[in-house]
Amino acid sequence: MRGLRSAGSDVEARFHTEMLGLYERFAELGFRPALLRRCVTLNGGVAAARELVFNPGTTGLERLIDARKTELSMEALMLRPEYRGLFSDLELKEAARRLANAAPSRSRGRLQAQPTERK
Repeated sequence: MRGLRSAGSDVEARFHTEMLGLYERFAELGFRPALLRRCVTLNGGVAAARELVFNPGTTGLERLIDARKTELSMEALMLRPEYRGLFSDLELKEAARRLANAAPSRSRGRLQAQPTERK
């Protein structure tokens, strides 16, 4: 039984390291999701992902959607075959749903003034 626990711990440790690495990859794209980094640092990568996957707006996914880089998201990381065993079916379904619904947001960014006609 100890071997299984150790193998699980290794996978969890790799996931944690990759979750911390997300912050650095996001920084290269010009944004720093501080909540994601803090949650991972305080709770560990797996616990952070389990919590954040149900809280839209906390993982940086929206920014990655706009940058067309969803493959760098926490949700995509959760769905990688080597990490799927760390999460419940519900958590994986939510991650997949969020990625499936990924479309560039029209409401993010600066509002553009539109000329209007005066009557």
